[in-house]
Amino acid sequence: MSDEPGGAAYRIEDLAHRSGATVRTIRAYQDRGLLPRPERRGRANVYAEAHLARLRQIAGLLDRGYTLASIKELLEAWDAGRGLGGILGLVAEVDGPWTDEEAARISRAELEERFGGRSDEAAVAEAVELGVLEPVPGDEDVFLVPSPQELSAAVELYTAGVPLSAISCHLRELRGQVEHIASRFLEFTTEYVFARYLGERPPSDTEAAEAASLVRRLRPLAQQTVDAELARAMRLFATRHLSRHLAAGQLPNEPEGVRRVEVAAGTMRAVEALVGPEHAAAFVAAAAERELQARTLDRLAAKGLNHSIVDEIP
Repeated sequence: MSDEPGGAAYRIEDLAHRSGATVRTIRAYQDRGLLPRPERRGRANVYAEAHLARLRQIAGLLDRGYTLASIKELLEAWDAGRGLGGILGLVAEVDGPWTDEEAARISRAELEERFGGRSDEAAVAEAVELGVLEPVPGDEDVFLVPSPQELSAAVELYTAGVPLSAISCHLRELRGQVEHIASRFLEFTTEYVFARYLGERPPSDTEAAEAASLVRRLRPLAQQTVDAELARAMRLFATRHLSRHLAAGQLPNEPEGVRRVEVAAGTMRAVEALVGPEHAAAFVAAAAERELQARTLDRLAAKGLNHSIVDEIP
């Protein structure tokens, strides 16, 4: 590849400056076959606009997670005339937003107002580190909020009495667990759905378009599945947690005259298996009431029988 007459011509240092790559990186790309050799003019090596465009393509694909080996295959396919339209369409689909939520902006004053009206630079720094807030270049008093819902959840927890440090710690733990779920979902769908598009050769435009369509269809499934399972688990564990408190002692603010007794863990598990965790406490209370009534009736019947026997004695 040589520059066209009248086109731009760059020395390697100029090419590095314009592309953002280092001279060493450019030479490494040439050695790997990712970048064509420059044209030799006298004693100088000359690079053209096509070299600059190729370096920008490589940088874009690297940002999207492609390895140098896969980038080489893609570029060879493009040079062979097969095109990159389908591949780039698939990349754009995967890179697109995975939520309908739109980012918002918040001023430092608004942020402080939502979190108790006091400044906490350490908490702000931690929020930036976690990506909950993103600084806006050139304006230190404004932040971008990628997920307003996530920030609102933090505000609600703080208002309920949870310290900011505990919220941050919880988010770090939660993020690790959610990333594991996302990784497993990708492994699952790759094995059963996308494996045929990820062979040794780059997919054709038709195959890439099919894969992009599948991404659009399957994208919401991960969130829907997690939402449903989270709701199920929250109900299960919240009810179980409440049952333990009901069994162990008096809950705060409960009515006067109510006494709590301990119930063996094995008994509670058996009751939960029988009637479900959400009905376990009511079942235990009803069973106790029924037993009390039965014993009361037994005592009354016994008393009546004794009176009858006494009356019959001459």
